[in-house]
Amino acid sequence: MANDRVTLAHGAGGKVSQELMEQVILPAYGNPVLNTLHDGALVKMSGEVAFTTDSYVVQPLFFAGGNIGKLAICGTVNDLAMTGAVPRYISVGMIIEEGFPIKDLQTIVTTMRKMADEAGVVIATGDTKVVEKGKADGIFINTAGIGDKIPGTDISPLNVKPGMKVILSGYIGDHAAAIMAGRHNINLPASVQTDCAPLNKMTKAMLEAAPDIAVLRDPTRGGVAAVLNEIAVASKCGILIDEDDIPIHPEVQGVCDMLGFDPLYLANEGKCVAFVPAESAEKVLKAMRTSPYGQEARIIGEVTAEAPGTVGLRTGIGGIRVVDMPLGNIVPRIC
Repeated sequence: MANDRVTLAHGAGGKVSQELMEQVILPAYGNPVLNTLHDGALVKMSGEVAFTTDSYVVQPLFFAGGNIGKLAICGTVNDLAMTGAVPRYISVGMIIEEGFPIKDLQTIVTTMRKMADEAGVVIATGDTKVVEKGKADGIFINTAGIGDKIPGTDISPLNVKPGMKVILSGYIGDHAAAIMAGRHNINLPASVQTDCAPLNKMTKAMLEAAPDIAVLRDPTRGGVAAVLNEIAVASKCGILIDEDDIPIHPEVQGVCDMLGFDPLYLANEGKCVAFVPAESAEKVLKAMRTSPYGQEARIIGEVTAEAPGTVGLRTGIGGIRVVDMPLGNIVPRIC
């Protein structure tokens, strides 16, 4: 390209915009649906459809194990997967600040294509706008996604009943630790990276093994604590989890100790919490462990008839403390 940075002309709709599309966007995203370059995409769906949207303003844009583009695709894929759907199509809208390096944009869109391919979704339509320098923070991305609901599934917090098991797919807090380390120049071992990943193939296997799964949720902003509290209130049940069963990498716990955070409240971008009838729990765990993203899956607690609307944590020394709903996002711009 003539420029190595994005200019206002790249968002003006003329020849320079066309150059950006042909040399950066289409080489990464190109597919038969998108390549028509019409005002919208015509896609094939069947039966009941799941539909979601989200916006991504993470800072820094690049962090250990990922970037804003990886978050955008995986976040939307996972939102659809948690409704019991098979993600099919995604839209991508990008608001780019004047002066943003073309090389960085190419890295982001290439990552998005890689994640879309892994998830098996098609980037079907999109939009690019450029704003003046100082009017944005590098790049913001909005995505929307649609998917086919898996027949026979019924995902709802209202389905949660006492006696159900609470299953967590793996270690928590890695994403937030990676973001905080990047933001505050904290040196962490290379093993601590964002957990950002598309979970749709794992959740599909879970639902095929046990269509009676009551709820699937990805514990993003507010972490596991927020998810459990939301479901406890909606279901009018109590939830009791065991501290010793919650997997936390020592390095992540160290960051939390340094900055004064509780890992239960940290955002994750590649984890799943499932509420499962007790008789289906082992089938679900077996299905999860067939996925690279469910190797560390385990039961962390159960639903109770006592203390409805409340989440309790059984500590390592045998006491029980209340896990409150977080008041706000303790790490802003985490996704």
